[in-house]
Amino acid sequence: MFQIAKKYWLGVAVAVLFSFAVVLIYLKLHTKELPENLVQGSGRIDGDLINMNAKYPGRISQMNIFEGEAIQKGAVIATIDSAEQKAQKAQIDAQIEAQTQQLAAREIELSIAQKSIPESLVKAKANNSIKTAQRDELDKLISTQKNLVTQDQRDTERLNNLFTNRLIEKHQLEMAQLKLQSDKNQLSSLMDKREQLNSAIDITQSDQVEASASQQKIAVLREGIKALESGIKALKASQTQISAVLSEMELHSPVDGFVMEKIANNGEVIGSGMAGATLIDPKSLYLKIFVDTLQNGKIKIGDPAVIFLDSNPDRAIEAKVVRIEQKAEFTPKEVSVASDRIQRVFAVHLQPLKVDPLLKLGIPAVGVISLDGKGLPTSLHAVPE
Repeated sequence: MFQIAKKYWLGVAVAVLFSFAVVLIYLKLHTKELPENLVQGSGRIDGDLINMNAKYPGRISQMNIFEGEAIQKGAVIATIDSAEQKAQKAQIDAQIEAQTQQLAAREIELSIAQKSIPESLVKAKANNSIKTAQRDELDKLISTQKNLVTQDQRDTERLNNLFTNRLIEKHQLEMAQLKLQSDKNQLSSLMDKREQLNSAIDITQSDQVEASASQQKIAVLREGIKALESGIKALKASQTQISAVLSEMELHSPVDGFVMEKIANNGEVIGSGMAGATLIDPKSLYLKIFVDTLQNGKIKIGDPAVIFLDSNPDRAIEAKVVRIEQKAEFTPKEVSVASDRIQRVFAVHLQPLKVDPLLKLGIPAVGVISLDGKGLPTSLHAVPE
């Protein structure tokens, strides 16, 4: 009885093993294959790293990031201190302030000169005309007075002859002499006034010459203002330049992304061109897969694709072909290919249609490309291993 049972169980075991072997052989001979319109490849998520390099050397006074944290576009990553640049800017600011005040004073001076100098010239010309006219009138009086004196002299001589011949009284002669002396005094007074008018005319002519010469002062003031404006313009150009340098002393994030690596720390001195941190833009992430020569010849830029992550095999991330390498390379160790005969493959980049938080730099993934836009799988389980 025991022998019969032993023979029975041995037969069952042999049958089970045989069935299992048949299934394995069947699966081996009938492996799951992709349709001809699909191309499969595996690789890792890659992306374009952004090195936040310092444009100018300096000491880091503040580092505001940590590795792995999200960062918004425009956020200050690090502040580089440069006392020399700040001192230079303060000096330029002070020079601009001083020259601006000087320019304002020159403009006020020019405004006053533009009003006062022409008025002085007009006044000097008017005074000269008045004094000249007064002298002309006085010359007429002097001429008349000279005639009177001449007539008085004649009358005095005539009366003196008559008095000598006792034809008139002495009183008449004395009256004639007195009139002669009075007219002479009047003439002398008029001549003194003429001298005074001549001096006054000389002064008005001098004022006129000085006012005419002062016209050049307006031109000089204008040139001085132009020079100050040019100087301020040059200083402002230097101010803009130093401000641009100081703005570069703050490293701002150019993207909404993540901090991959913090390279420098507070207090460290970094040189020109040295990186303080490395960022990545999630929009730049892509899957880099490798395909053989035959498959590469069928793929086109823009072909639809899906990406599957090992951690989420039932979630298909929509993507498209954005780059096909022009040169072949040897098969990477982490990539399996359909045949051992294939030694050289082409890299193909698959970029997600939208940012997906599951995608991270360096994680492995599987990509499937549709050559005709149809039949893309919705699960990694539908893709042959």
